[in-house]
Amino acid sequence: MKKFSVVIAGGGSTFTPGIVLMLLANRDRFPLRALKFYDNDGARQEVIAEACKIILREQAPEIEFSYTTDPKAAFTDVDFVMAHIRVGKYPMREKDEKIPLRHGVLGQETCGPGGISYGMRSIGGVLELVDYMEQYSPNAWMLNYSNPAAIVAEATRRLRPNARILNICDMPIGIEGRMAQIVGLKDRKEMRVRYYGLNHFGWWTSIEDLNGNDLMPKLREYVAKNGYVPPSEDAHTEASWNDTFAKAKDVQALDPDTMPNTYLKYYLFPDYVVAHSNPERTRANEVMDHREKNVFSACRAIIEAGHSSAGELEIDEHASYIVDLATAIAFNTQERMLLIVPNNGAIHNFDADAMVEIPCLVGHNGPQPLTVGDIPHFQKGLMSQQVAVEKLVVDAWEQRSYQKLWQAITLSKTVPSASVAKAILDDLIAANKDYWPELH
Repeated sequence: MKKFSVVIAGGGSTFTPGIVLMLLANRDRFPLRALKFYDNDGARQEVIAEACKIILREQAPEIEFSYTTDPKAAFTDVDFVMAHIRVGKYPMREKDEKIPLRHGVLGQETCGPGGISYGMRSIGGVLELVDYMEQYSPNAWMLNYSNPAAIVAEATRRLRPNARILNICDMPIGIEGRMAQIVGLKDRKEMRVRYYGLNHFGWWTSIEDLNGNDLMPKLREYVAKNGYVPPSEDAHTEASWNDTFAKAKDVQALDPDTMPNTYLKYYLFPDYVVAHSNPERTRANEVMDHREKNVFSACRAIIEAGHSSAGELEIDEHASYIVDLATAIAFNTQERMLLIVPNNGAIHNFDADAMVEIPCLVGHNGPQPLTVGDIPHFQKGLMSQQVAVEKLVVDAWEQRSYQKLWQAITLSKTVPSASVAKAILDDLIAANKDYWPELH
């Protein structure tokens, strides 16, 4: 069986150890010959990488491992780039969340003004990675799960139209895992689903088990009462996520024939989100106080002791989706997966060049989107507005246009007026002066 060379771009991320553990757990179906980390923050990456080096030495000493801040060394001789970068790291995420809240608008990592701010930082970083890959390993594939995926996907579609990049998101996977628990299945792969929408902005229209039994009636009844909180909720689920999963019952009430993506809460109930937010302590603070500290503490303990049992690192479930995707491309499995792709007529009554999230069959040549057909006015209207926001953000980045970015924030369903949008934009420009292109 062929073995592959992979570079993880964003090697200093707290998600990287979980991806490494997932790759190791799946090397029977996706064998590795080499694994590299790349990050532009060498000091941060070194802590993660040295711990992972010990794990790899214990579990798979045959895999060649290295880490670097040199793009040529990182991107030469690779088959896959797994990219999950965060330009500005968590301190900038904190500003994305807190600045809109100062103006009475929700602060969220990928939705509303915070997501737009993050997108303006991410576009250049992801394009840089694409260019490195095309320069040093032109036959490689980039599996990109850098957020905000919708804005990044629109930017790569428009600015790197021939790039071998697939933009993906694990949120539907997490929700499907909860659906499986609710209906008593062991795994989401025991379900066959139909879904359409945009990233963090979609609906399931059909969910069956592998024997063709319709699971929607049971899910509808349960979610209408409990949201996506399964009967035996994991005690480790954080309060902010629990609220999001529970709120799905109110989102679902708007269209009871479908099952919604949880992120729709931010667009449909922004007043609720603001009322339940603490402007002094947002999700970024939770992550910095918990995940950041826990992962780095575990890595330092592993390095100090010289063996992996000294620190507790968990497999990240979202990483399994990356392995599924890489395996589908590498071995032409034609697996059915949700991907962010150009619509090109898959949704009949929607923009052809919109980046939509729909089921695709995946093989050597990448994704083959499946036909969705016509969608209802409610979903089409919401999606058209959000696609326009995403396109305007990329316009703003490409044209260095203050006007376009003001329009994008004004058009966001989370923002009440153009005057509020302008005030938020001016604050975001000041906060992002080291990261955004200069706007005129």
